[in-house]
Amino acid sequence: MDKRLERILPRVQKPARYTGGEYNQIIKDKTEISLRVAFCFPDTYEIGMSNLGVSILYATMNELPYVWCERVFAPWGDMYEEMKKAGIPLYALESGDPVSEHDVLAFSVGYEMAYSTVLDMIDMAGLPIHRKERKELTPLVVVGGTAALNPEPMSDFADIFLLGEGEEMNNELLALLNTAKENSWTKESFLREAAKIGGVYVPEFYTPVLNDDCTVNHFDIAGGAPERVTKRIIEDLDRVHFPLNPIVPSTEVVHDRVNLELFRGCIRGCRFCQAGHTYRPVRAKSPELLIEQGKALLRNTGCQDITLLSLSTSDYRELEQICDGLLEYCEPRSIGISLPSLRADNFSMEIMHRIQKTRKSGLTFAPEAGSQRLRDAINKNVTEEELLNTCRLAFEGGWNNVKLYFMLGLPTETDEDIKGIAELANQVLHTWRLYAKNKNRGVRITVSTSCFVPKPHSPFQWEAQNTMEEYIRKVNLLRETITAKNVVYNWHDPQTSYIEATLSRGDRRMGRVIEEVWRSGGRLEAWSDYFRFERWMNAFEKCGVDPGFYAHRLRDKEEVMPWDCVNVGVRREHLWHEREQCYRSELSPDCRVQCSACGAGCLTGGRCDE
Repeated sequence: MDKRLERILPRVQKPARYTGGEYNQIIKDKTEISLRVAFCFPDTYEIGMSNLGVSILYATMNELPYVWCERVFAPWGDMYEEMKKAGIPLYALESGDPVSEHDVLAFSVGYEMAYSTVLDMIDMAGLPIHRKERKELTPLVVVGGTAALNPEPMSDFADIFLLGEGEEMNNELLALLNTAKENSWTKESFLREAAKIGGVYVPEFYTPVLNDDCTVNHFDIAGGAPERVTKRIIEDLDRVHFPLNPIVPSTEVVHDRVNLELFRGCIRGCRFCQAGHTYRPVRAKSPELLIEQGKALLRNTGCQDITLLSLSTSDYRELEQICDGLLEYCEPRSIGISLPSLRADNFSMEIMHRIQKTRKSGLTFAPEAGSQRLRDAINKNVTEEELLNTCRLAFEGGWNNVKLYFMLGLPTETDEDIKGIAELANQVLHTWRLYAKNKNRGVRITVSTSCFVPKPHSPFQWEAQNTMEEYIRKVNLLRETITAKNVVYNWHDPQTSYIEATLSRGDRRMGRVIEEVWRSGGRLEAWSDYFRFERWMNAFEKCGVDPGFYAHRLRDKEEVMPWDCVNVGVRREHLWHEREQCYRSELSPDCRVQCSACGAGCLTGGRCDE
């Protein structure tokens, strides 16, 4: 370990974040590899080490014998300052070597508020933040993750964007880079060949041409790049590598458990949900393989909790079979099983009774809206009767803690819809009074609201976000309407959601704003400890960019979007049709009931739910 680092670590919080050496980390002989990858997560260790995607891609890239992939996380403020004072550059955990010695800086970006941290990590590595200033083939800056599905805001900084699922795509790109290094290709030659790989977006070859009103007119495309880049997916999850020896963190992390992925995609089609559309089509693992993998994960890590993950866990057809198979292993060892992302319309009390044999936790549901009309408008196919019946089953089963998540500012929302949230919470409380197994313990019903953020590649990508003033008015209306003492109300601040909306639908002009925020000290902006709204507003003003243009403006049907060069498989016509359905408060069936011809099935050559 660097002697300077040894002096620093006693002075910072959670020094184990920065030392590496964890159980199951991958160490390779540098003399036997030809490519080094710094896998960068633009957030803290405890967030990154809880991310299943990081675990999967770390393992798949290290499967290549000529590649050594190491982890890099953003330091917390105290460590950041100490590193600056001591002149320590950003380094990889496995080797302790500076990131600048790696061939690739691969960033996984799942949240737009991490953009400024990406710039900070590039700078901490001692590299120019702008791609045009990095003339040599390596180090190469690559960005993937959900936020990459609108690559334009970060296009001045990244050499390449990887769109979609990376298990195969990442390794194809690394194989090409290895060839480029061996044959001394120029960076331009490499980028031209990289653009031919499915899912690879090279911003250098796409130049947006703007109208006088700053909307996008079209893209000038060069270098033989495709007109649209189609995201990559893994068709058969049973056959793709899944890490059964994940790294065991050496300090407390956000989710201190192992994660077992059931399936990808979602059958539901909620109109506000970006993930529900961009992760299509649905592809599930077999239950036999899942049971085998779950047991292996627990044996190889010693963890006392396992989470069954997906966008909608209770939609997995053989969920009971998996739970029974895992409980045979977990129950005698007092290992807990968690089921997030439950839905009120297919909640199984039998499954919950099985799981509570090991450990009982609170239940969380997301009705999203307070009235049936608005739930129909957003295609949240859950009725009040289903929710209350689910709560009744839970209360009869001994649960006394229920969390309900909603959004404020959804398209077509009225004040009556907002008051409906309070009424729904009261109905849940009344249900507890009627059916609770143990009333002596009391009940806690938590209502949480967030501000709706319109996202690319969703039916609401054309919508305007509520102003912050309107959102606060709605928060106050709901606060005044909730009167029951057993109902606790929490709400998300509107400032972060406002900035998120500007970034999520941003164009290439947004890069100047992100850079100005970073140069003004902005990093770890996803954390309230570091987020400064004034810094963002000052950056918008200095760069001559109107944030309301991105957040509060209703788009026309035919407007060219900054992300239109990206094809996620779902047809634009389908998204617009779903938006029209919203304004008629009409439901669309889920994919297992009836195919909506969204287009995503063409990525696998079949229906989305098969």
